[in-house]
Amino acid sequence: MDAAKRPRADDLLVLLAVARTGRYTSAATHLGLDHTTVARRIAALEDALGGRVVAQSATGWELTDLGRSAAETGGRIEAALSQLDGGAETPDPVSGVVRMSATDGFSAYIAAPAVAALRIAHPRLTVEIVAATRRAAEHRAGLDLEVVVGAPQTRRAHAVKLGTYTLGMYASRDYLARVGTPSSAAELEQHQLVYFVDSMLQVDALDLPRRLVPRMQDGLTSTNVFVHVEATRAGAGIGLLPCFAADRHPDLVRLLPTVFAEKLPYFLVARPESLRLPAVSALAAALRAQTRASKAMLDGASG
Repeated sequence: MDAAKRPRADDLLVLLAVARTGRYTSAATHLGLDHTTVARRIAALEDALGGRVVAQSATGWELTDLGRSAAETGGRIEAALSQLDGGAETPDPVSGVVRMSATDGFSAYIAAPAVAALRIAHPRLTVEIVAATRRAAEHRAGLDLEVVVGAPQTRRAHAVKLGTYTLGMYASRDYLARVGTPSSAAELEQHQLVYFVDSMLQVDALDLPRRLVPRMQDGLTSTNVFVHVEATRAGAGIGLLPCFAADRHPDLVRLLPTVFAEKLPYFLVARPESLRLPAVSALAAALRAQTRASKAMLDGASG
């Protein structure tokens, strides 16, 4: 490569920021630059590499194949730079910033302890967790990996099953004392359901009520599983809840566990080039290990 056309390390770091945030303005804020400078750096990088590194989509700027290769190099540069204040210590390749997405419950009870343990061994690693319940994408701008519910339909991304978790029907003790305890699925359908907003549900695997309790009416719905738990505890209705989130509350009672015990899979999704980065690979391994260690919790106390 002509030295005059060799990509600058600073430009690769700018690309890395754009990849993580999906937007020039957000990348500029993160880097302490203005968005026109970010655009100019990206243009200079594309000129040096001889092709487009980002393409605009409905969700922001996404990396092209050339851009993903360049961003991988940028990740290695960032990791090396993070070691400069470590003196003569051997650089830790598991460093820098990794951004992941996962459901609310997985983020709180699996990802958070996994990241905490990983950072004890690799203190220069920073993990950003975006809590969201949605389908996996071939490449979602700004994310290194995703954890989703249900088998993802992706062609170019690598997907691995982490494990399963159980959902059950729950009600508060006060609610049951007030209205009575249903003893069958037919009686359960006379109550109102606490669950996801049906019209906003993006994950097919979570569309359980239509099959399990088709005549049960919605009582309170939300896009956040912790709202489901707290609404059920407050007596808003009967919640279809992850056992790992509900079983930790003694004021909740699991109903008809032999009838309602739905197991759903967690999948980890990432592009192969992302998994070649030591920090991303280490986080993926930590999530797999934490999921295995949490099997009893994910199965549910009655599972």
